[in-house]
Order: sequence, then structure tokens, then C-alpha cells
Amino acid sequence: MTKHSKYFYKYTGEAALILMTIIWGGTFVIVKESLNDISSMLFIAIRFAIASSLLILFLLIKKIKVDTKAILPGIMLGVFLFSGFFFQTIGLKLTTATKSGFITGTLIVFIPFVQILVEKKFPTKGALIGTALVFTGLLFLSSGGSSITNFISELGASFNIGDILTLICAVFFAVHVVYIDVFSPKYNYWILLTTQLSTVAVLGFIASLLFSGFSVEAIHIDFTKYLIFGLLYTSLLATLLNIGFQTKFQKVVSPTKAGIIYSFEPIFAAIFAFFLLGEKISNFGLLGCVLIFLGLIVAELFDSYFESKNESEPC
Repeated sequence: MTKHSKYFYKYTGEAALILMTIIWGGTFVIVKESLNDISSMLFIAIRFAIASSLLILFLLIKKIKVDTKAILPGIMLGVFLFSGFFFQTIGLKLTTATKSGFITGTLIVFIPFVQILVEKKFPTKGALIGTALVFTGLLFLSSGGSSITNFISELGASFNIGDILTLICAVFFAVHVVYIDVFSPKYNYWILLTTQLSTVAVLGFIASLLFSGFSVEAIHIDFTKYLIFGLLYTSLLATLLNIGFQTKFQKVVSPTKAGIIYSFEPIFAAIFAFFLLGEKISNFGLLGCVLIFLGLIVAELFDSYFESKNESEPC
């Protein structure tokens, strides 16, 4: 691969991840409204079932050979992804939406540590600086209209079981990001993707039954026009397209930098909420958006500078 094609593929991958984040930003408003008509675990199950069914149909039509070696890694990715959704959903019932959003965003802090443990690779300096800026930005974005010190003190003083469960969710999402980096270059893309989505769908249906059996959440569904729209948006765009992009392109971006890009989700969520729900973002929130954007720019420029410097040095 030439230097120019390498950079083209790299920036194409980053652009795909940014597009993913825009789509995920839209899901916050859509899922929030859709859950008025369906139980949460059933929503996850149907969302992933639609996406995986379309993929299986595609595999059958194209007669794509099943790579059995990719099945177990795909199941593992599905378990990690579902676990993130599972703990996030339970945690959200026991904590505030603001705290849930911030704690989920801490996955960018866990990614470098998971990467070191799993891949024995240390993140670049640029990625670490970018992570620090993004984490600070998330603090500001989550503080609402109050002072950031009040938000931090409130977070520490009222840290409850819901926050702990949400923290576990962030760890699972971080593990998922890193293992995408591990598995996607090694195994068949289509089998890895299909197995991953199918696993989440199956676990979603099982969790839905367990939630109902243990009186955590009754199974209910009301096929309104908005719910149908929500299921189609999340299954086709936020699941089939997004997880497909993630499995295909994240391998050309480091896990830590991918985490920084994914941190743009609350920014796009705020934009969608402003236009669709009329929610306004505070001055603290705007500053947080700037810091998150700055984190990506710093990580990109810092790494590009040292990469070009290293290439220009004689061997």
C-alpha cells in the first residue's frame, strides 16, 4: 500500500466513524420517544433482529461461504455489545439521564487501559492528550446550566447503584471497541458482522423474558407510527449501517482515537434535541462541545506531525 492510499483509507475510516456518530446522535431522541410504546429490552431485540435478518438474507442471496472461524469472535463481540446496552438500560432506571450520559462517555478513559491489557499496545501521546480534552469536554457538556464543581460534587455525593451499573456499561463498550480492532482484520467481515448482530438480538429476547419474569420490566409493545419509524431508523441506520461501518473501518483507526470520535455523539444528540425537541444547550455545554472537538483535532494533528517526522528521519 502506497503512502497516499494509506492516508486515503485512514481518513475514509475516520469519516465513516464520524458519520456513525452523527447517526447515533439521532438515536437519543428517537429511542427516547419510541420507548413510550415498547419495553426497552424488546426494543433492542427487535432492532437487532431486523438488522441481522436482512444480513442473513443477503448472505443467502449472495451465497457467501460461512467462515466458521469468525463465528466465535462474532459471538464475543455481540456479548460485549449487548452487555453495554443491558447495563446502560438498567442503570438509566436508577440514575439521571445526565449522569448516565456522562458515565457512559467515560468509555474513552477505559479504552487505553483495555488496549494495553488486550493488545499490549500503548496509545499515542496525541490520543492520550485528546482523551483528556474530550473527558473534560464531557464534564462541561454534562454539567447543564450549573457550575462544573457542583456537577462533580453531586456526582460523587450521590454515586449510587445505577451509576455503578452505567460504569460497567462503559467498560463493556470500551472492551467492544478494542476487540473490534483485534478481530476485524483477522476474520471474514460479513460473518463477523452477522454473528455479532444476531447474538445481540437473541440475548435481547432472552433479557426481555427475564426482565418480565423477575418483574423488572413488563413486556409491552404498541405499534404506533413513531415506534415503526424508530425501529426502522435504529435497525437500518444505527445498527446495520453503523455496526457495519464500525466492523469494516475501525481497524484503520486506533481504538483510542475511535473512542474520541465516538465522544461526538452527545454533541450530535444535543443538535438533534435542539431541532426536534426544542431543548437548548447551556454555555457550559457549548464549551464542552468545543473541548471535545478540540480533542479530536489535537489527537489528529499531534499524531500526524510525529508520524511525518518519523518518516522523514533517516533510518
